[in-house]
Order: sequence, then structure tokens, then C-alpha cells
Amino acid sequence: MRRINGTGPVYYQFEQWAAQPGLVHGIFTRLGGVSAAPWASLNLGGTVGDAPDAVRENLRRVYAALAVDESRVCSVWQVHSADAVVVRDPAPERGWLARADGMVTDRPDLPLVMRFADCTPILLYDPVRHVVGIAHAGWRGTVLGAGPSTLATMQTAFGTRPQDVQAGIGPSIGPERYQVGEEVAEAVREAFGQLDGLVRRADDGSAYFDLWAANQLVLERAGVTQIEVAGICTASRTGEFFSHRAEAGRTGRFGAVIALAG
Repeated sequence: MRRINGTGPVYYQFEQWAAQPGLVHGIFTRLGGVSAAPWASLNLGGTVGDAPDAVRENLRRVYAALAVDESRVCSVWQVHSADAVVVRDPAPERGWLARADGMVTDRPDLPLVMRFADCTPILLYDPVRHVVGIAHAGWRGTVLGAGPSTLATMQTAFGTRPQDVQAGIGPSIGPERYQVGEEVAEAVREAFGQLDGLVRRADDGSAYFDLWAANQLVLERAGVTQIEVAGICTASRTGEFFSHRAEAGRTGRFGAVIALAG
């Protein structure tokens, strides 16, 4: 990924889209905001205890950095599901569209925004049909197929072909830090039919889940071949990213944004 460190918030862009005309995107770090500790400083989460005025200013800075219209921003109430929704207009009266973990749109100037703190951001772009999508995948969303579900919504709503889709798997907790219980390892086995390459066993027998590999695998199984993996571990880089696991739940949320340019 390409790190953008200008005069505003620090964010990353996928190399495959850094010079893509007609596409706006960014995965923001925790740097460049106004929130006080433990949410310092670019917290975009409004339900984690941070001051609402600080969150609003942080959001304003994010949208300004990408030059997107704040009044057009669309988001969802993330619930660790595989549900995805088609977005045609914002919902300013309540600030979120639905309880879901995926959004897709073919409308220009309609930014799709999600929040993260170890879960995996999955960004999708169909340059043929001019459609974008975004998904939120923790372990539950990964085994349920949040990424493929969002892709399927693009297919159904807009005729997207998986072979045309470009995918970006963003920063999340990495395979060396994501220790999980046996119930998660079993859920992975049931969902994928395998554990090899997805769950690693430490010397003491504990299990570590590779969210990057799992989400890449499910997208490949769905027919996507153009996939860029950030390979950035949020739990290992708390100076740059919020991490629910590494910071024992007392932390903020970083944001991912994707939009078709107006």
C-alpha cells in the first residue's frame, strides 16, 4: 500500500488504485485527528466513549482529505454479519442505512464508509460496470462470507462479473497476533473445509487465525483474481492503527472510504 502523509490525516491507498481515474479511496490511520487518549487521535467511532464533537471534527478531516461531500456519505450499523445492502442515497436522518456489514453502489459521489479496529476492510471495484463495494470482516464475517456476499450483491444489482473485480484487503490484526479459541478454529474448518494455511498452531497448541489468507481465499473461490493484500497488522502497529485486541478494547476506530468520483 501507499502511505499518504500530507497536511491532514495520514491514510493508505492500494497501489492498484493509487492512480485510478474515477475512483476515490483511503484507509485511514489513527493519526491526524483531535481526540484525546485513549482514542487519540483520529477516532471515527461514535459509540466508544469519545467526545461527539471530536468525532465530528475527525470525520470532517477525513472527508476533506479525500475531497468527498460529507452530506453524501453512507454508512451502516456494523453487526458482524455477511449482509450487504445496495446504496442509492444517504440516510441523513439517522446516519446509517441498515444493520449490515457490506455496501455497494454504482452512484458517483456517494462515499461508502466503514469503521475498524482489527477486523478486515475489504474494498471492491468493478471498473467495467463502474461499481464499488466495501465489507467489514472479523472472524465471524470472514467465516460467514462478508466479502463474497458483498460481491454477490454487486453481481445481482449491477451485473458485475467476478473476473472484472479488483479487490483490496486492508490492514487488520495479523496472523501472528490473532489468537482464537477452538470454537473459532472449528468454525473456520466448517466454512472452508480446511485449516491448512488459515489456522496455525503454536507450540503450546493455541490457534492463530489468518484473516488475510481466509478473505483472499473466499474471494478467489468466488472468481476474483485481482487481489491486493495490505499485509499490515493493526495489533502490531498501534502507533498507527487502533487495535481492539492489543489495546484491550479501550480504543477508537479507524475508517475506510471508497467512492466513485462525481
